[in-house]
This record gives sequence, structure tokens and C-alpha cells, in this order.
Amino acid sequence: MENQQIIDALQKQFGEEAIYGIGESHGILQVTTSVDNIVPMLHFLYADPVMKFQFLTDLAGIHFPDAVGQELGVIYHVHSLENNVRLWIKAYAPIDRPNFPTITDLYASANWMEREAFDFYGIIFEGHPNLTRILNVDDMDYHPMRKEYPLEDASRHDKIDELFGR
Repeated sequence: MENQQIIDALQKQFGEEAIYGIGESHGILQVTTSVDNIVPMLHFLYADPVMKFQFLTDLAGIHFPDAVGQELGVIYHVHSLENNVRLWIKAYAPIDRPNFPTITDLYASANWMEREAFDFYGIIFEGHPNLTRILNVDDMDYHPMRKEYPLEDASRHDKIDELFGR
């Protein structure tokens, strides 16, 4: 199965305007869609008798603070084991409404991955069966992977800057 076949099938099913940001990296097709399309698109890719994207390899949160209105995103990495083809689907949401629908009904493995994206980025997966922190302490009032925080602790004085190329 070629990447163009996947693009054609997605555009036929959802319309050309629903699939944008089409690219390829190391042979892996990458597409972008809206938050509203993500669940129907994944269901289509899963159930299609030819494509069979029935394995969720990864789900990752991302934060781009300079992309106004699309600061938070989720990247879904799906794999068709039968065809040995991988696909990345990206969707973005504004930071003040970081809501995505859960895909735990389709991929049970998404449970922990969505909890991790919630824990580290504050992405809310509506309909998730147990959207609680998974790695950080429960009383933490921020999401540490957002690019709102300095990479280093400015209060530390025990580092020698020359060792770090400064």
C-alpha cells in the first residue's frame, strides 16, 4: 500500500479540506486534521478492509506556544501490521480549550497514553474512563512539559557554566 492510496482514501471519505498538512518523513505519511475529525478518521482507518490501521503505536502531546489558536496538539501514530505501513495523524487545539475526544473505545492502549498527555500537557480527553495523573503527583497544579517553564533551575549556583558551553 502506497502513501498516496491512504491520502486518496482519506480525502474521498472526509473531503479534501479535512486533510491538510500532508507530508512524509522517512517514508511515514503525516497528515493533519481537525479535532472533530480525529475519531471518525481513526475508526475509518481501523475498519477499512484494505488499510487495517488496527495498532496504536503511540499517542503524544505537543506544545507550540507561538502557534496562536493551535498551541496544544496530539499526534496519533497508527500502524497497519498487515500492510506494514505507519501513519501519523496530527490535530491541534487552542490552549484555553485543550479538549480532544478519547479514542480508548477503539484502542484500549490509548488509556495510559492519553493520561500521560493529560498529565504532562493538560490535554483533556473527553470521555476518558479515568483521566487522572499517571506519573506526576496528584496535587501538582501545572503541566511540566509545556514550554512555559525554564529548562533549568535559575536558583542553582552549583553549576560551572563553562562545562555547559556557556
